Amino acid sequence: MLITINGKQYEAESGQTILQVAKKHGLYIPSLCYHEKVGVAGKCRVCVVEVEGMRGLQTSCSVAVRDGMEVSTRTEKALQAQKLVVDLLLSSGKHDCLSCAQNGKCELQDAAYYLGIERPTLVFSDLEPHCDESSEFVKVDHNKCISCGRCVAACQKTVTNDVLDFGYRGANTEIVFDDGKDMGKSTCVQCGECVQICPVGALTEKKVAGQARYWETEKVKSVCPYCGVGCTMEIHVDRKQNKIVRVNGDESSPVNEGMLCVKGRFGYDFVDHTDRLTSPMIRNDDGSFRKATWDEALDLVATRLNDIKAKHGPDKIMGLASAKVTNEENYTFQKFMRTVIGTNNVDHCARL
Repeated sequence: MLITINGKQYEAESGQTILQVAKKHGLYIPSLCYHEKVGVAGKCRVCVVEVEGMRGLQTSCSVAVRDGMEVSTRTEKALQAQKLVVDLLLSSGKHDCLSCAQNGKCELQDAAYYLGIERPTLVFSDLEPHCDESSEFVKVDHNKCISCGRCVAACQKTVTNDVLDFGYRGANTEIVFDDGKDMGKSTCVQCGECVQICPVGALTEKKVAGQARYWETEKVKSVCPYCGVGCTMEIHVDRKQNKIVRVNGDESSPVNEGMLCVKGRFGYDFVDHTDRLTSPMIRNDDGSFRKATWDEALDLVATRLNDIKAKHGPDKIMGLASAKVTNEENYTFQKFMRTVIGTNNVDHCARL
């Protein structure tokens, strides 16, 4: 089917919403509560547009397209409504963009820029700092929360942990964990799905603070080095420091659809940890270790394995494979144990 947006025709599929069609064709309509993974929300009212034949303004994230539909996203009426909502959201929180970890990847910031809002019209003088830093990896800044509900929907419907929800009423409405506990004392498993789906700086990674902003990092796709599921992730690398700054799940991956566990999202410190070995180590007779070359270490291992096999048989040797290497490397390792050593004593740390 064909629909018209701002005077130009675009192809659309049955069941799609106006916002989905616009996104598919690279047309920007400000939106905050909608995300592809959590579906229709219609809460923030930022994505309102005018549709010919329909009374009033319509939320583009919830209205399904029909053949011949004519949509206007930049009429004076629509822009005024969008500006009013974004202005109120900016006014009712403490959005310190210059120091915020989400600067450069904030959807509220994008909407304000698109609508030409330089500063909020209103000032709420009674806003007090209201942060929860009780958890190990996530900082919760309630003053930046816009109550879009994306984190709640993701926690309940996407990762199905059922930890997040809305609590209280009116202007005091905020996200709560379990029955109002601090995040660190709740049943939250720190998967970080809420952090990735948050459109503003209300939920951010603690480890990222002051490290590098989004546009300063190079995005590298890789596979999670832990278990065998094979989740795809996007690694943000600061090339100036040659350091991993943050890890996000790859939204386009059919394996995990952007979801990661606590290890995959936050367990990357081992890469440049000061205790990580940089060369083979051989144990001396007194129990201490010394650095060795790869040739020396491999020759020693081969000699000892052959000695054990000759004296006691191959089944006195076992191999433990690692989840931090590729499937191909693990295949090669188990093939080595079975064909060269001659034993089926092979295990893998992910099974534990």
